[in-house]
Amino acid sequence: MAWASFAKLNAASSQWIGQQSFTQRTGSSSSTRFATRRVSVPIRAGAYTEELVKTAKTIASPGRGILAIDESNATCGKRLASIGLDNTETNRQAYRQLLLTTPGLGDYISGAILFEETLYQSTTDGKKFVDCLREENIVPGIKVDKGLVPLPGSNNESWCQGLDGLASRSTEYYKQGARFAKWRTVVSIPCGPSALAVKEAAWGLARYAAISQDNGLVPIVEPEILLDGDHPIERTLEVAEKVWSEVFFYLAENNVVLEGILLKPSMVTPGAEHKEKASPETIAKYTLTMLKRRVPPAVPGIMFLSGGQSEVEATLNLNAMNQAPNPWHVSFSYARALQNTVLKTWQGRPENTEAAQKSLLVRAKANSLAQLGKYSAEGESEEAKKGMFVKGYTY
Repeated sequence: MAWASFAKLNAASSQWIGQQSFTQRTGSSSSTRFATRRVSVPIRAGAYTEELVKTAKTIASPGRGILAIDESNATCGKRLASIGLDNTETNRQAYRQLLLTTPGLGDYISGAILFEETLYQSTTDGKKFVDCLREENIVPGIKVDKGLVPLPGSNNESWCQGLDGLASRSTEYYKQGARFAKWRTVVSIPCGPSALAVKEAAWGLARYAAISQDNGLVPIVEPEILLDGDHPIERTLEVAEKVWSEVFFYLAENNVVLEGILLKPSMVTPGAEHKEKASPETIAKYTLTMLKRRVPPAVPGIMFLSGGQSEVEATLNLNAMNQAPNPWHVSFSYARALQNTVLKTWQGRPENTEAAQKSLLVRAKANSLAQLGKYSAEGESEEAKKGMFVKGYTY
């Protein structure tokens, strides 16, 4: 398995920096003579290791999860258009200010993933958004990938670009106050997935994770298995196990410190077009089966994406997964499942800001309770129960 890659059984590997070597003797039944061979064990101890572990633990703290507001300007524009607003920097800033200045948000939210524009923005009063987050004990994060493009040689699949220049960009993001990063790539079940696409996704995530850690950012590792398709939940589990085995193999190959990462997986569900819906209990069973088979307990936090589920569905499924103790902090990193009602309450009107912020707190608190296994859907609005799946969704 992946962990075998930590032991490099050749003398050349002993030239790696930061490794300790020892000799291993091999005996023979016909001789008392010993042959020696060099065994090198990599020791990963970067300048930021202690800080990375601390940051990851802070984000994976009881009753809290991640608010994802890292939509590209184009996707944010689609959200604004749904309430009749133009896609201008002023309007994007106003909406993100509403979210990031919500009083008491830090009671339920431990980290916020920002788009690059937002990381460098301030409130209309001149206060940096990263400082607004810090005052609420929320860790600022940054989306670092450059989006999906077609993968040549695959079955109409994609790969994620953005490794070029990532180290220098990460250095600047750290200086601006970011302490964790996010890189999203996707795997499509209707497209196979092909072995090429799975390997490309896993390798890209591992390289990104290693570069992020070298520059002080906790990497969120996110190979999203898309909901598109009419396949049963058993097929999703099969693909998820394959994807995650590849991901952890290459994380080990790149000497990534597992105590200093977070995962952002999809929940194991049937395809969105499957004839039968799965209950929260079934989704929890299959998802936890996948995690227990593939994810080492050294990983501090599993921060699930909502993937087009309704606000209530995402919360119910998370709650079901926390009905018994887990080796990891099992929580949320939601975008639409935290923002949908907020946006519709706000409508771009300043007089609705307070009501919109209260609706954000309602959703954040619901998911906080779900992380603790104490959520009930009683009293949820009909709007919160509406699904948000979009076939072929991009952002």
